[in-house]
Amino acid sequence: MTRLLPILLLALAWLPGLPALAQQHQQTAILIADDVFLSGDDKLTARGNVEAMYGGRRLKAQSVIYDKTTDKLEITGPITIYEGGDTLVLADSGQLDRDMQNGLLRGARLVMRQQLQLAAFEMVRVNGRYSQLYKATVTSCRVCANGKPPLWQIRARRVVHDQQERQLYFDDAQLRVLDTPILYLPRLRLPDPTLERATGFLIPSLYNSTLLGTGVKVPYFIKIGDHKDLTLTPFWTTKSRTLELRYRQAFRRGRIEFNGAVSDDDFGARSRRAYLFGEGRFELKRDFILSFDIEAVNDDTYLIDYSFSDKDRLDSELAVARTRRDEYIRAAITYFRSLRDGESNSTLPTIAGNAEYERRVFPRGSLGGELRFNAGLKSQYRASDLAMDGVDFDPFADGRDVTRLTGGVHWRQSWTAPMGLRATFQAGVDLDHFEISQAGATSRSQATEVTPSTALAFRLPLARTTAAGATDILEPVVQLAWVGGSNPFVPSDESTRVEFDEGNLLSLSRFPSEDRRERGASAAYGLTWTRLDPRGWESSFALGQVVRDETIFEADGLTTSFSNTSGLRSRTSDVLAAGQFQSPDGLVLTARGLFDGAFNTTKAEARAGWYNDRTSLGATYIWLQADLAEDRPGTISEWAFDGSYRLSRYWTGSAQWRYDVASDESVRAGLGIKYTNECVDIELSASRRFTSSTILEPSTDISFTVGLRGFSVRTQDKSYVRTCRK
Repeated sequence: MTRLLPILLLALAWLPGLPALAQQHQQTAILIADDVFLSGDDKLTARGNVEAMYGGRRLKAQSVIYDKTTDKLEITGPITIYEGGDTLVLADSGQLDRDMQNGLLRGARLVMRQQLQLAAFEMVRVNGRYSQLYKATVTSCRVCANGKPPLWQIRARRVVHDQQERQLYFDDAQLRVLDTPILYLPRLRLPDPTLERATGFLIPSLYNSTLLGTGVKVPYFIKIGDHKDLTLTPFWTTKSRTLELRYRQAFRRGRIEFNGAVSDDDFGARSRRAYLFGEGRFELKRDFILSFDIEAVNDDTYLIDYSFSDKDRLDSELAVARTRRDEYIRAAITYFRSLRDGESNSTLPTIAGNAEYERRVFPRGSLGGELRFNAGLKSQYRASDLAMDGVDFDPFADGRDVTRLTGGVHWRQSWTAPMGLRATFQAGVDLDHFEISQAGATSRSQATEVTPSTALAFRLPLARTTAAGATDILEPVVQLAWVGGSNPFVPSDESTRVEFDEGNLLSLSRFPSEDRRERGASAAYGLTWTRLDPRGWESSFALGQVVRDETIFEADGLTTSFSNTSGLRSRTSDVLAAGQFQSPDGLVLTARGLFDGAFNTTKAEARAGWYNDRTSLGATYIWLQADLAEDRPGTISEWAFDGSYRLSRYWTGSAQWRYDVASDESVRAGLGIKYTNECVDIELSASRRFTSSTILEPSTDISFTVGLRGFSVRTQDKSYVRTCRK
């Protein structure tokens, strides 16, 4: 530092142009070297560890000679030029102007984002924007000194890098794999790694399907502006012609996205098939959110045939909602369409309207606690004009339209007694009004019911800490409840599926909607245990059961509101058991089940997963007993496996399998292998769908994709980068 100040003063004082330029651009030029001396009146020479900094650029070289008459820098390398944090220039020697905007570099290399390098015999810099590389080679592969060629490279007579547009332009480009030419293009344009979005082709893929034939997908990305883009993907096969599309646009206060496709084939119900999925979200004034969801298709099997989606019931919705700390408002209208074989959309509730309002306040004074108000309006429309035609599984739901108005007020208060006993009391009243058209003799056309309710719950949380630092929390809970009124003689359209789990053990009604309510006196009790270990072990377990004074019957007195497999059909419910375990090495186990008095289960599910840096494995088992009330004529027993394993530094394998134990046959299976290093992604996958019906056929799909890394801004996983052997 003692010699730095005189050198800087000498250099800046001798070069009048540099201070003027620095003042003009409000930038400072700095020159640092071991030795700086003048040669006559025209040359300034800097030697040894030379560093020059100006305009955001930093140059390092062995020596720099500045000629005042030509206003040029003669540089002896090795040369290193840093341009911000994204671009690095290396060269053997060169000539540049004093602000390093123009000049010639010999034996140059341009490195971008530490992932793409361009090597050339010489490089010409023009106006600080263009870098023209002659006899150039471009690759993102690791180039070692052993003389072996990179896995892939693009050779060109000339490569122009536009630093402002962040584009690479190739003249007479030749793609080589292991130094073997495989493709020639007279002109080629690619984005540099610093550009997030640019118009051009994306990674293509080869595809083979027993249903669609053999073909290729070639996505083309179109940048319409800074906030919107369109991706068109022609998909040609031997049996079909398809054009896929994706449109995205971002607004100041929202966004939209549409995905769709149009196909021309000869194996569907229509020769021209199409689908459109869209979604959007917008922020309105006063914290309201407007959202929409569009799902439309003109052929029932199109989505599955082309692997666009597995959905067999579509829903399109327009909604407005606001969520605040003590208030919730939502209004929505939804259109449903079933693609399932045997379901008629005219007898299903295809249009549904829904409006909800809920607010809570905290009264002061002697009342205290929490006071909650709620109101709702729901309406369902069916296209059928018949009250009953007997064609569907449920002949009483063919043409009726139902409108329900609900309102209620509830008060809740909690106290903590000695010994940590926690008591919670709640009371409230609800009003339900029904309007049913085209009901025929299956229900009343109008009904109103008032439902008072009250409940008292007790919890006793018990905690201890072991010598090793682990914490155990044991909490028994019991609730006594009463709900008045009776279920009116109206159809149950919404509460057809009831899930009894640890989340609704203490609910006053376990029906998913208010068209049905649990009535009478009941008691619910349970026990939860949780263990937290500072070493990363976590486990929890819960048990629960409900006892009622009577079984809930429908108004006709023939069937209960709860299905056989709900676990709630009898006065004493099935025992609910649920548990979870997690280990510090990534093993996660989750299970839930309902067990009757003989310890027979009606519903059970389990999930096991193991996740770490190399492994991602998961297995799921589900068992559901046959239940006609839930449209399940046979028992469902299925296994599903999915996972991936990093076989080596560069190879990753994946697999999935879904097996129907009840019918002893596979439903879906797939295998995949992927090779990844610093410069290429190669992926081969195969899948098989075994299911079939009157409108579906089994199919096998195979895809192959090769992607060149280095031309995108995605974060590169350094663990895939190859190293050079010494």
